[in-house]
Amino acid sequence: TCDTGDQQTTAAVRLKEPAATIVERLKDVTTYEGEDAVFECRLSRETAQDAQWFLGDVPLQSNEMNEIGVQGTRHSLILRKVTLEDRGSISFKVGQHSSAA
Repeated sequence: TCDTGDQQTTAAVRLKEPAATIVERLKDVTTYEGEDAVFECRLSRETAQDAQWFLGDVPLQSNEMNEIGVQGTRHSLILRKVTLEDRGSISFKVGQHSSAA
């Protein structure tokens, strides 16, 4: 704000959060039925953007079978005690970026 006594003008500063990109992509995992499968990727920055894991086209939630974690820029997914039905593509999406294994 600039105030001269009888006149005043105001301006605002607005910031946009830069989009996070995936700098360490997912890698394929081979494991035995009944074992855990661990997937990790790393982003360019910590972000408040929505990040989502998918098994095929199905969005995954953190529960007793799927452990989803975030530690700084590292995002992880642990599929607990995998079965043959868990075979397929795992993908991670943040903003307009994605990685699959």
